[in-house]
Amino acid sequence: MEKARPLWANPLQFVFACISYAVGLGNVWRFPYLCQMYGGGSFLVPYVIMLIVEGMPLLYLELAVGQRMRQGSIGAWRTISPYLGGVGLASVVVSFFLSTYYNIINAWAFWYLFHSFQEPLPWAVCPLNDNRTGYDEECEKASSTQYFWYRKTLNISPSIQDSGRVQWEPALCLILAWLVVYLCILRGTETTGKVVYFTALLPYCVLIVYLVRGLTLHGAINGLVYMFTPKLEQLANPKAWINAATQIFFSLGLGFGSLIAFASYNEPSNNCQKHAVIVSLINSSTSIFASIVTFSIYGFKATFNYESCLDKVILLLTNSFDLEDGFLTASNLEQVKGYLASAFPDKYSEVLPQMKNCSLQSELATAVQGTGLSFIVYTEAIKNMEVSQLWSVLYFFMLLMLGIGSMLGNTAAILTPLTDSKVISSHLPKEAISGLVCLVNCVIGLVFTMESGNYWFDIFNDYAATLSLLLIVLVETVAVCYVYGLRRFEGDLKAMTGCTLSWYWKAMWAGVSPLLIVSLFLFYLSDYILTGTLQYQAWDAAQGQLVTKDYPPYALAVIGLLVAASIMCIPLVALGTFVRRCLKRGDTPPVA
Repeated sequence: MEKARPLWANPLQFVFACISYAVGLGNVWRFPYLCQMYGGGSFLVPYVIMLIVEGMPLLYLELAVGQRMRQGSIGAWRTISPYLGGVGLASVVVSFFLSTYYNIINAWAFWYLFHSFQEPLPWAVCPLNDNRTGYDEECEKASSTQYFWYRKTLNISPSIQDSGRVQWEPALCLILAWLVVYLCILRGTETTGKVVYFTALLPYCVLIVYLVRGLTLHGAINGLVYMFTPKLEQLANPKAWINAATQIFFSLGLGFGSLIAFASYNEPSNNCQKHAVIVSLINSSTSIFASIVTFSIYGFKATFNYESCLDKVILLLTNSFDLEDGFLTASNLEQVKGYLASAFPDKYSEVLPQMKNCSLQSELATAVQGTGLSFIVYTEAIKNMEVSQLWSVLYFFMLLMLGIGSMLGNTAAILTPLTDSKVISSHLPKEAISGLVCLVNCVIGLVFTMESGNYWFDIFNDYAATLSLLLIVLVETVAVCYVYGLRRFEGDLKAMTGCTLSWYWKAMWAGVSPLLIVSLFLFYLSDYILTGTLQYQAWDAAQGQLVTKDYPPYALAVIGLLVAASIMCIPLVALGTFVRRCLKRGDTPPVA
């Protein structure tokens, strides 16, 4: 007798699972960067439009497919058409790639969390040099936060060609991160359904605490004004619209198969349309909310750096021109500089090369995303806060909750098709299947703990999913609307939920969303392939900064394989199905 499919204990568990999966690190470290790059408040215009024409419709589509077919991604698309099994397989491959490298972020968060209990914070000051006569030269050229990230956390090599060894401390943190994930997915929805309450809600608690603290910091208002001051000229910038669409697409986690997997454990009568709208709005609202928190921190950091810069200039001029202490202040600095330049031109010209150009706007305009925002910019702000250990613990605990929540969805996209397979599930219990998936991912993930690991992390992060996901979701929408049939699917939804599908959803699925995905696909294809040599940022210890280098041929080959490994699943499975059906009928497949 066939076992009954596991179900969420209640609809709230399902919503929390989707929120925990969709609301992730991208909301905290990419959306603020895009606001900074593309016009502050004016970026919200393309962002909201893309949410309406792309985000909500595609999220609803995947949730509806999972709930209707009641299978993981492979089985769901194979049910729609035997030739579409490769779409689900491509989703599993992309999710496997993502899980392999994504959990190293949780490992880094554990590493920083453990170091957050030290007094002072280890990234707050530069270490002494070998002779103990001063601070480390590399750290002084960079900064204490950059030094701790690149030298102590990553122990980064000068290039991707210098692989180096596995770093045992990050490796232990990675094993711990995978152990936590395994415990969360051990018994499927039974354990995941309880964990998502914490991974979904606790980040909001920390963000609220950080918001209160951020708004009380000196200079926070400067960051908020910078964020909400619209630069309307950016509305005419195509990249602003493209990045808004991309952010919506990836922050909701479309195409990975995770949403289909989660929805497959719903009751057939569940109102997935309502949940799609709720999850979409919460995800986007969280991005804006997290940006307010981030820009208040930005403002504090920028103001602190700006005022520190002014203090150094004041001290330099006071000592160089024997001025009275307190005579030169930030308010009269420019006036006094003008006087000194005209009264003592020779001496002023000697001092000028040592004088830094202090600009609050330049500090605010420094755009950083990804690991640079989380592990350098935020840590630099935290080290200057009172009771910095407390804020550091809260921040990295929040990162862990966000990262683990996303990992639950990533692993569900892999595990659900495996546990749905009668061949595999008949031989192994789901606890063993979960353990094997975590073990394989963990072993492969050790590559990212090597001295060159951060370069490989960037390759996987940039190229393992982008083009593949766009193609996957494009095929999904075409399959539902033109293979399975939009009217047939509309009838299924009405039978499940009792709701009639409105013209809005049909128009988005049948035309607007696919055209938008094609546009995004063409943009990324031209950006990745037609713009020239692919490059990466390498750490130069001598200069204490990042330098641009070209990827070696074997790295380019890996990039090609990452893209092809998932995309080729779609035509190869379709071709295999066609050949198998021909052979079963006794026909000979036509030769091209």
